[in-house]
Amino acid sequence: MSFSLISLSSSSSSIVSRTFPSLFSSETSSPPSSLLTLLKNQSNFSHVASSYRSFGSSSCSFVSSGCSMSAADYVVPRAFSSSFESEFSASGRNSDGESSEVGSGENDEQGAETDDEDQVLIVDEEDVGYSNSDLPQRWDVLGLGQAMVDFSGMVDNEFLERLGLEKGTRKVVNHEERGKVLSAMDGCSYKAAAGGSLSNSLVALARLGGQSIAGPALNVALAGSIGSDPLGGFYRSKLRRANVNFLSAPVKDGTTGTVIVLTTSDAQRTMLAYQGTSSRINYDPCLAEAITKTKILVVEGYLFELPDTVRTISKVCEEARRNGALVAITASDVSCIERHYDDYWEIMANYADIVFANSEEAKAFCHFSSNESPLSATRYLSHFVPLVSVTDGPKGSYIGVKGEAIYIPPSPCTPVDTCGAGDAYASGILYGILRGVSDLKNMGSIASKVASVVVGQQGTRLRVHDAIGLAESFSVHCRNSTFWSDIGSDQISSL
Repeated sequence: MSFSLISLSSSSSSIVSRTFPSLFSSETSSPPSSLLTLLKNQSNFSHVASSYRSFGSSSCSFVSSGCSMSAADYVVPRAFSSSFESEFSASGRNSDGESSEVGSGENDEQGAETDDEDQVLIVDEEDVGYSNSDLPQRWDVLGLGQAMVDFSGMVDNEFLERLGLEKGTRKVVNHEERGKVLSAMDGCSYKAAAGGSLSNSLVALARLGGQSIAGPALNVALAGSIGSDPLGGFYRSKLRRANVNFLSAPVKDGTTGTVIVLTTSDAQRTMLAYQGTSSRINYDPCLAEAITKTKILVVEGYLFELPDTVRTISKVCEEARRNGALVAITASDVSCIERHYDDYWEIMANYADIVFANSEEAKAFCHFSSNESPLSATRYLSHFVPLVSVTDGPKGSYIGVKGEAIYIPPSPCTPVDTCGAGDAYASGILYGILRGVSDLKNMGSIASKVASVVVGQQGTRLRVHDAIGLAESFSVHCRNSTFWSDIGSDQISSL
């Protein structure tokens, strides 16, 4: 059954029609040991270098890239007036399942994992920055996110026990803790990648829109914070090879953030994040200029961890809306939502047009208990945000608008690695919007199909040849997208 936005109630049609005008018409690699050695010798944790040793008998064969993982009465967020509560209380509740999935990782330009790209430590000057003449006149999507280098792969339970790590958790670590884990990795094969949940989505989107299929090629960029160290150059170079422009200049004397992702055979991921400069983003002239020529801004939820960066997020979102851009927020992590609940809702209430979440994150936004259904959470959130996307792992997903939600069944696949599924799904939603998909069911089907392809491979990045095949298959759902490619942000805001 076709379910279009226009078939929904008109209680908030003005904001939705302004926001979505087009919707209202019908791996295993050799260990790059030099990179690990260089990281170990960074001044930030040189004090642990002397204790550098291997655990010897630990079983670890590092392969694919890592990922980012991702409460009981109805609660109206503080940013909204209490008068809305009575309106929602009449809505019913259902019960369904829950899941979580988001991630980070890397593949090369041709879609196969390679060794030489992971070895890049020092890059040419042309990879470090861009002149104004090199950059597009407009960005279809600009991401604001954590720039982290991932070190990731498979380990056994004994490896985690020896390090005293709790399986399946995400932990922010200091210099010494990071050095201890890196020391244990000595002699193992691992994967180094330009990581980050948002970068996964942007790379997938750039690859889906990299060909002139159903419209002009898409221009995609990321702003964030990297250090002036070799890992910062590694990160920028890797994204540029994936056709995502990293716009921010490196922080002088800063240290690029890293994430160590340890995956056991039961698909449990244990993550250790060393943030470095990654969560401190300033509203600099480069970012200010990029915002003025952006169609969709996507803000990664992990950035809510630091107060200074929250202020930057608010400023960027305000400028984005002033210039007619759509604003999307990714939930990123349940614990992050719980710690920064008011900050999330302040941004979502004032600026967000789109929210991406998995079922647990959606429930955390609503203060729902774990036995509440993702359908109920989607409906609830869609009263506050024009478009809500909620994934529920192998059970499917939901798209919500104006208090209503539709179910999107999962696309068939043989699961290999579920890490990165949510990131891929978000890229499909963004691709559908930019390509003028006119029906929510079709948009969700596109997103589900992209996610299924990523789930069916080892690694979290959509490969180039898969992206081209998907874009060709989606063309039947996409309108001629000259509307989206030619329209100015001021025109979007006036619709």
